[in-house]
Amino acid sequence: MIAIYVGMYIAIIPNRGSPPAILLRQGYRAEGKVKNRTLANLTHWPAPKVDLLRRVLRDEPLAPVDQLFEVVASTHHGHVQAVRLAMQRLGFEALIASRPCRERALVVAMVAARILEPDSKLATTRWWHTTTLPESLGVADADEDDLYDAMDWLLARQERIEQKLAARHLTAGGLVLYDLTSSYFEGTTCPLAALGHNRDGKKGKLQVNYGLLTDGRGCPVAVSVFKGNTGDPKTLLPQVTRVRERFGIEALVLVGDRGMISQTQIDALKGLAGVDWITALRTGALRGLVADGALQLGLFDERNLFELTHPDFPGERLVACRNPELAKLRAHKRQALLAATVKELEKVRAMVARGRLKGQDAIGVRVGKVINKYKVAKHIRLEIDDARLDFHIDEEQVAAEAALDGLYVVRTSVPPARLSAEDTVRSYKRLSAVERAFRSLKTLALKVRPIHHRREPRVRAHIFLCMLAYYVEWHLREAWRPLLFADEDQQAKTTRDPVAPAKRSAAALRKVHAKVLDDGTVVHSFQTLLKTLSTIVHNVCRRRGAGPDEPTFQIVTTPTPQQQRAYDLLKTITV
Repeated sequence: MIAIYVGMYIAIIPNRGSPPAILLRQGYRAEGKVKNRTLANLTHWPAPKVDLLRRVLRDEPLAPVDQLFEVVASTHHGHVQAVRLAMQRLGFEALIASRPCRERALVVAMVAARILEPDSKLATTRWWHTTTLPESLGVADADEDDLYDAMDWLLARQERIEQKLAARHLTAGGLVLYDLTSSYFEGTTCPLAALGHNRDGKKGKLQVNYGLLTDGRGCPVAVSVFKGNTGDPKTLLPQVTRVRERFGIEALVLVGDRGMISQTQIDALKGLAGVDWITALRTGALRGLVADGALQLGLFDERNLFELTHPDFPGERLVACRNPELAKLRAHKRQALLAATVKELEKVRAMVARGRLKGQDAIGVRVGKVINKYKVAKHIRLEIDDARLDFHIDEEQVAAEAALDGLYVVRTSVPPARLSAEDTVRSYKRLSAVERAFRSLKTLALKVRPIHHRREPRVRAHIFLCMLAYYVEWHLREAWRPLLFADEDQQAKTTRDPVAPAKRSAAALRKVHAKVLDDGTVVHSFQTLLKTLSTIVHNVCRRRGAGPDEPTFQIVTTPTPQQQRAYDLLKTITV
């Protein structure tokens, strides 16, 4: 007879008039039947001992883990792991320097910290000990001065790093996006700090300017820092030289806004073989096209885009567009500003009529404050003397401006065989990617501002460090689109009406309204996803009651399904 033994178990057998019998048995199969045999009588065993044997037979823990071991240290790990995984996919460490060194490790740590918890260098060295970041990079002993030294080292490598980025992301004849912004400065001693066109709403604050070069998708490639009073157009041609001579990209299509690529710059660009550009007409030139009949507004009754040429723009293509939604928005805003201006002027007129405000100069000053506040002076006609104020809205002037609402003209040197009118407009609108980069750099995400450094090299290094952080963040955001309030179908943008207002896809709108994904997990912003990942913790444990010399062991908490998906999506990052 052949018997096949199945396993052992504990059986409790009722015993009339006596305590039940507790038997250790083994089941087996013989001749097609399930049978069992008794191996031992455990009736006289203490109950805890029987329960312990039952746990062993069932392959259950002999005791709760928290009774056997204790956590002696705990640090946040999951968000650090995500950033480090993205960096690995990007070959980020080799990008900074081909060989390992302490400076490279410190720079990588600072870039990661800038993404996870942007703060001063001193605060960074205090914060990162709450995470696994310094231990993973071997910089746990670093202090603030070490970080400053690493920044100096990084600045010396900026050109080499940007050359590597350009080789990765720029292609001959491809789009290069460029724009300039400013960030305010704390202090007065930095040579770069100056008063200029302030984009942060900080009037009277010194600032520095910096220009960002990206590829056609908005992926950052290089950043340049300028004195705070440097005008946008003055920074353009050096960037073209940079791309051509330092990055080795002879042929390119430069995309910049109308304030960046002025006529002076266009005249200079025309002399550079292989360099094309895309920008837009200024308002004055636009009015000129309408006035001389070259741009017939009636054509917009049938379509929202058409192409034209004009002798004032030889060798150029002009693509006229009209966005009706933008037209409505501007008309509404104009009327609101005019109404607010009239309301305030009526108050001033009443004061003059009652004799509470006298004198042409005094009345003029009060009126000037009103019309400058709402910035519609060109639409208001005034009559002021020592005891009288009259005003009215110039309806003809308002109508003339209203006719141009929602109207813009994209101008380019790229021939139609290379770029259709529709794609020309799409290319110009890609500048919004640079604007998104500036928002990320300036706000809670990376906090490039305010700038506290006093030395010019440190300011340059700080801004370059922030750009590198945005480079990693850009790829993280792209990989995590399925988990964020973001439109996943980026390819659809290439076929949408380029003039119509940008709209989210149906899938993106579902995420916005439902706040959950198809699998029932929540939709995140970039910051909340990082915060969620930070709940994955690295624990150092030891046996409960162990002596100080006993070894410890490490346990990382298990990711949730959504956290694991976030890690898996990082595998899609490529360079």
